[in-house]
Amino acid sequence: MKDKRSLHLKVLELCDCYATTDYLKEMSLLPGELDKEEAALKWVALSVLHGINGNAKKIALSREKDGQIKVVAKYRKSELPSPGGEVGGKVLDVMKEITHIEGEEGKIPLAIAIRDSSFEVTVKLEQDAEGETVTIEFPK
Repeated sequence: MKDKRSLHLKVLELCDCYATTDYLKEMSLLPGELDKEEAALKWVALSVLHGINGNAKKIALSREKDGQIKVVAKYRKSELPSPGGEVGGKVLDVMKEITHIEGEEGKIPLAIAIRDSSFEVTVKLEQDAEGETVTIEFPK
């Protein structure tokens, strides 16, 4: 039986579940996950947790035309562990479904609740000749 809960709700549940873990360590384990959609949801949750706790301005995941996935966090220019090609592609699909952004680009606020706190991140999707990018921008 297919789980009918929304992907946004699943991300919020995963944020709660992983709130006290080592986010970067958990991210580094995602390429080996068998369920790629579940791994993509975990990546989104772990990225949000890392961004909030690491005081990040934004985290961007890009898929280049050759399928290579690159993740960059902006607070100090550094790369985060890549979720790998399959999971990275699923992250883009999951974020499109959660935000309902249609077309080649768009920007929308997304409410996030973690335990007794809530905040809003901005999700931006862009697509060009080089590939496509999803960016999570964190509150100041």
